[in-house]
Formats: sequence, structure tokens, C-alpha cells
Amino acid sequence: MGQGLLNTVRDTIQKQGLLRAGERVGVAVSGGADSVALLVLLAELRKQLGIVLSVVHFNHKLRGKDSDGDEKFAGKLAEKYGLVFHAGRADIAAKAKSRKANLEDTARRARYDFFARLVEDGRVDKVVVAHTADDQAETVLAHILRGTGLAGLGGIHPTVGRVVRPLLGVRRAELRAYLRSKKQTWREDATNRDTTRMRARIRKKLLPILEKQFQAAVVQHLTTLAELAREDEAFLAALVEDRMRRCVGKETGSARISTFDLLHFTPKKDFTTEGTERTEEEAEKSFAIGGRIVRRIVGELKPREGQLNAEHVRAILELAVRGENGKCLSLPGGVEVRREQDSLIFCTRGPVAETKHRKPLEFERAINFHRTEVDVNVPELGCVFRFRVIDWPAKRGDTIEREFVLDRDALQSPLVLRNWRAGDKLRPCGHRSAHKLKRLLNQKRVSRWERDGWPVLTSGGVLAWARGFPAAAEFAAGEKTRSGVVIIEEAIS
Repeated sequence: MGQGLLNTVRDTIQKQGLLRAGERVGVAVSGGADSVALLVLLAELRKQLGIVLSVVHFNHKLRGKDSDGDEKFAGKLAEKYGLVFHAGRADIAAKAKSRKANLEDTARRARYDFFARLVEDGRVDKVVVAHTADDQAETVLAHILRGTGLAGLGGIHPTVGRVVRPLLGVRRAELRAYLRSKKQTWREDATNRDTTRMRARIRKKLLPILEKQFQAAVVQHLTTLAELAREDEAFLAALVEDRMRRCVGKETGSARISTFDLLHFTPKKDFTTEGTERTEEEAEKSFAIGGRIVRRIVGELKPREGQLNAEHVRAILELAVRGENGKCLSLPGGVEVRREQDSLIFCTRGPVAETKHRKPLEFERAINFHRTEVDVNVPELGCVFRFRVIDWPAKRGDTIEREFVLDRDALQSPLVLRNWRAGDKLRPCGHRSAHKLKRLLNQKRVSRWERDGWPVLTSGGVLAWARGFPAAAEFAAGEKTRSGVVIIEEAIS
């Protein structure tokens, strides 16, 4: 019995490359049977594996004296095997209350943050935790009951960063039998029997019913399902990574993808497809990839916690299929997505932006030409505008087309760089009459989000220039111009 389990764990570790010779491995010991068995198993295998063990324990202070008893028990186990003991502590109840967060989630985060600190501080290379096949089955069932996709069916992963789980193929009952054969005691956590919690109800009620009345091998089948789901998810993740690299434009706090690229799955040459017609089956494949792209973009952008569900993803894809230009959706995690012509723009929302009515982006800078080049920083736009005075026509070769150059002598004080305002009018060089800037921006297909804070230059209160347009006709350089002004916009580095 004991030797067979040892061989199973050793083979899993070696075949999956979970631990390597020379690594310092912290064994997370809560005091329960699974984690104690993991420690005893690795203590027997450490010479074969060539690893250096230590014991890791995190006291959540949720069960008073019992929690302190767990810590003492784990410390004595470390002493028994001559191992270094790493202990962490936190008042999880108080932390969850102050953050208005879920107690179990807060405990899990604190525990794994402690593991991460041990790695960052160089005290361990990896932390091994004792999730079993039963834990895997319970997790998959919990995800199914809550509603999940392929990623959720993958359940618990064998490796996440520096945390590894070598017991995912081992039943909980095997570990307890192993401990009894070694006459090794463990501690029971009474909260594990609290069936008001969904996880405990699955463990105590649902799984036993499934095993007795439906399928005796349900745990093995669910763990196999998780393995297959992770393999398929890894393949799809690779496709998404390639498509993201080719089709998603990224800037600080935002990302853009065309609706065509999001909705049309176009495999590479090493994939084969029959015909080019967009069938219903092809549309489903596109939605499968498109949904993953959406989740990936939001996951990378979101500034805080928040989880996309299937309805969010479906709504975003519908926005890409038939959404109106300018329509916007608010998403969990402080992200919004809007339709701009034939693209979707994802961006983070600030505290003000989360309200229904946003405060317009406003700025105003006075300009004085004391030198041949004047730099005007506009942090509101993340830009610097360089006003460069040049001889005309001596340096015309240094400029762009004439209509984008201002006549220095035609400009009058006050000269102001500011955001555009409702009612602003501009007669670009080459136009017969002035038009509202709003209309000109619409003609250039500049969305109402992009035009927020759109920079303009006024001379004596009259628009002389606006980003992306020729200079105003009355201020544009001409045959009599002696000195011109070129405006160059650069991102603030």
C-alpha cells in the first residue's frame, strides 16, 4: 500500500517535471490529513528526488485556539523531520470585514500571498500543496453548478507559478490509509463539515450519491475530464495568443480590435478548411475564439477585481456583430468597451468615468513665441505640442504640405492651445466656408470618445488650427508668408 502510493507520487512528480533536484521545496501543511500525508510522502522521497524540504504553515486565525493548535502541530511535524518551519499569520476575519470581501476568498488570497513572499524572499523555490483527486472532482462539480466554460472544467491546475500539486491523481482515502499505516496523526477542521457551505455539501452529499447511485468511478472520470479540458484550453489559448499578437492594437489603458478580426476565424496555412463560405459552423468557431479574445483583453486591462461572465461576453460579441456606432458597455473590473465604426475599443474607467455623465476633458495653455521652438506639455492628453517657427519659404522642405503651416505674422494674441468646445467653427484651408468643428470631426469619423479633449489653437479667440485638419484659411501660410509655424504632436515619454 505505502510503496505503491510512494511510486505513484514519485512518478507524477518526475513525469510532469513538478520538482527538480536541488530545489528548496516548502510543503504547505495545514494540519489536515491530506497535507500531513504530503509531507510524510515527500520526506520519504526527498533523497530520491534530490530536494530540500521545509514546512510552510499559514494561520488564518479563524478558529481561535484550534487555529493556534494547527500551527503548533505543523511546527512539531517540522521538528520531527528536522525541517525549517515557515509560519505566517493574519486576522482574516477582520481583513475580509474591512474589505467587505468573501471570507474564504480572502483566506485563500492571504495564504497564497504568503507562499509568494517565501519564494520572492528566496526562502523556497516552490511550494507544494495537497489538493487531491477528490478536491479536483469537487472543484469541477462546483464550477459546473455555478455555470462554466472549458476553462472552468479544467479545475485545479497541477502547476500555477511556483505552486505545484502532485496529489491530483490520488484519492483522499488513500492518503488517510497511508497515514494510519505510518501511525501518523492529523488534525480535523470542523468547518470542513459545515454543509451550509457549497463545497462541503458537494463533498458530504452530492459526490457520495453520484458514486453510490450513478457511477462508482465518478471522481476518476471528473479528474480525467479536467485533464482533457486543460489540454484543449491550452491549444485554444495558443490560437488566441497568436491572434492577439496579429490583430489587437494596444496602448496604455486601452486596446483596439476590428470587428472583422474578432468575428472571423481565419486559420493559418497549417490548418485546413473546406470552402470559404461563412457557415454557421464557421461562425461558432469564430465566436469561440472571439469570446476568448474578449476575456483576454479585459483580463489584461482591468485595474481591479471583476469577473466576466458568459452574458458579458455574449453582449460584447453582439456589439461587434450589430452594435451601433458609439454604443458603450460597462464591464466588471473597471473596463468599458465601445463600438467605433468597424472596431471595438476597450479601455479602463476612472472613478469619474464610471458615472453615467462624464466630465469633459478640459485644458487651456497660453503660448508666447520667445524662441524658434516652444514646447507645450498637455498631461491631460499625454502629449507635448512643439510649435516650431521656420523661415518661409527657405525651409519649406522641412515641413509638410503648405496648408498645414500657419503664417506667423497672421497670428494674434492671445494665442491659446485648448480643448475644443461646442460651437467652435473652423474654415480649413481649401474650404469655401466655415463649419462647426463637430461636423468636421463627424466627417473624419472621429468618435465622441476620441474627440474628448481634441486640441485646437485659437488666435485672438478665433480657431486657427485643429488637430488633423489643414490650418484655418485666414491663418494658413501663403505666397507672402515670411515666417511659418509648424505644430508637431508627440507622446510624453
